[in-house]
Amino acid sequence: MNFFDGGVTAAKGFQAAGGAAGIKKKGKKDMALIYSEVPCIAAGTFTTNVVKAAPVIWDQEIVYHNPEAQAIVCNSGVANACTGEEGFSYCKETARVAAEALGISEKGVLVASTGVIGKQIPMDKITAGVKLLVPRLEASREGAGEAAHAILTTDTKSKEAAVSFEIGGKKVTVGGMCKGSGMIHPNMCTMLSFITTDLAISKELLQEALSAVVKDTYNMISVDGDTSTNDTVLLLANGLAGNEKITEKNASYDLFLQALMEVNTVSAKKIAGDGEGATALFEVKVVGAKSKEDAVKLSKSVVTSSLTKAAIYGHDANWGRILCAMGYSGVIFEPEKVDLFFESVSGKIQIIENGVAVNYSEEEATKILSAPEVTAIADVKMGEAYATAWGCDLTYEYVKINADYRS
Repeated sequence: MNFFDGGVTAAKGFQAAGGAAGIKKKGKKDMALIYSEVPCIAAGTFTTNVVKAAPVIWDQEIVYHNPEAQAIVCNSGVANACTGEEGFSYCKETARVAAEALGISEKGVLVASTGVIGKQIPMDKITAGVKLLVPRLEASREGAGEAAHAILTTDTKSKEAAVSFEIGGKKVTVGGMCKGSGMIHPNMCTMLSFITTDLAISKELLQEALSAVVKDTYNMISVDGDTSTNDTVLLLANGLAGNEKITEKNASYDLFLQALMEVNTVSAKKIAGDGEGATALFEVKVVGAKSKEDAVKLSKSVVTSSLTKAAIYGHDANWGRILCAMGYSGVIFEPEKVDLFFESVSGKIQIIENGVAVNYSEEEATKILSAPEVTAIADVKMGEAYATAWGCDLTYEYVKINADYRS
């Protein structure tokens, strides 16, 4: 695996662009376009919220029932959620405008939106934005960066990742970009994530790989406990790497699965660490669980605990909050067996052993918890299963951001 500085244009045949269409105020970038020079097969995972935005419904139809896709149009600033038939018609119109400008099929255009719920998207600005972006499409690092920046809302930074590897002597690349900072608590994936690859693979295996990876990446992050109406992960594969097409699970499939896992783990952690108002990425590792399901429940219960998140913000080793969160997770374990550690670049310290506090240094614990990335490790000594969840601290700034979001 070769990690490198790249995004959605890292794989062969993909181009991207980003720009300001006037949807946001003050000339901020608010539209992105991703395009493949040849048709792709597509895979996707989507929000499990009963309230689904119009773009989610549009994309589900294309991913599940259309053999190919070739472009993604994304706007930020308006979510196009809870907008009825009019909102859905705007998805169709966006696809039509993009298809006409790119010379591709309308059914090959995926759409995505992020921003305020309940407002109709300004179709005149979307149309102008598409016409602005098509001539700007580039297969460059700069093109990928512009697109990644254009999809942000309350995010403080762009989020991109890329990795390459070899299959049968052919170089294969997976690249991606995502956005997410608030309303992050996935039940399949979260926010928006767009991944591209030049791998040749069957549609069925592409979907299976994405669905498998999402469980241990996007499904394991949380910022505030709110599952969005717009959560979408899209994966496009155009086959231009020239590898022998993967049609069964074999060593080549496993290598791709590993690469996909790496890219999406990096992306998921970037989202969690950039949670609204956050000052630290909070990682929770549960080991020694009886089953993977138990480990997942325990780790997510801790990472979503408001009291624990507040303690991380205060650099306070208040371990009772962690044990408490594990206790209401719904998992049966023996509290008197639990060992707990805190770890960061500043060191590692044991806080409790067999459910009871050890004689640790509060000063040392505070130093460790003051790092920008903090890990809590809980060993429940019930088996061999493990899981990792990611979140962030809870700060005053989170409330300020969400109190003023629509303004």
